[in-house]
Amino acid sequence: MAKASSFNIDIASTFDRAASQFRGLDTNEPGQWPLLPKVAAWVLAGVAVVAAGWWFVVSGAQEELDAEIAREQPLRSEFRDKLRQAVNLGELRKQKLQVEEYVIQLEKQLPGKAEMDALLSDINQAGLGRGLQFELFRPGNVEVKDHYAVLPISVRVSGRYHDIGAFVADVANLSRIVTLHNLVITRPGRDPNVTTLTMEATARTYRYLDQAEIDAQKKAKADASKANQKRARK
Repeated sequence: MAKASSFNIDIASTFDRAASQFRGLDTNEPGQWPLLPKVAAWVLAGVAVVAAGWWFVVSGAQEELDAEIAREQPLRSEFRDKLRQAVNLGELRKQKLQVEEYVIQLEKQLPGKAEMDALLSDINQAGLGRGLQFELFRPGNVEVKDHYAVLPISVRVSGRYHDIGAFVADVANLSRIVTLHNLVITRPGRDPNVTTLTMEATARTYRYLDQAEIDAQKKAKADASKANQKRARK
């Protein structure tokens, strides 16, 4: 028991001596401090430096690391897609050439502005050649699209059923693209012996834009874009 009591007293006296070194410290003369306060001050300073370094350096680097990790998966997917395209580059080039050739073929089927009169005449001759009577053949207003223009034509012809069908087939087989829309076939009157039918339809012919029309369209888009930007600033 005496030994235990003596050990407790020694520990208590040791803590008292250590605590006494922290009493009455002059903050203006840290160089005169006892050993324990100096060691404690150095430890606190080291902890503060480490904490500041973590806050200002390591934490920013960690945020950058997290951001790069978040970008990793999309970049991997993009890499796989580009690698797949690189592997199939030869086949893709062939497909591109095929598409370009197909577009050229389609463009050849589109008449220019100067050829529209001849195309209208071809449509009219197709009907007359089948013995049809034109009651209406009226071109409408040209509808300008991004890369081509559409000319709608209101058509009303009368004739026998098979002749009307042959006329529709002839129009479909023209060298230029012509489509028929809103077809309505009626029989005038109620006499069942009347074999003459009337067909009303809208024929649409297509032509490519000439350079002046393309330039005008580009200018109109640019003016519209500038106007939108001005309204957005307001």
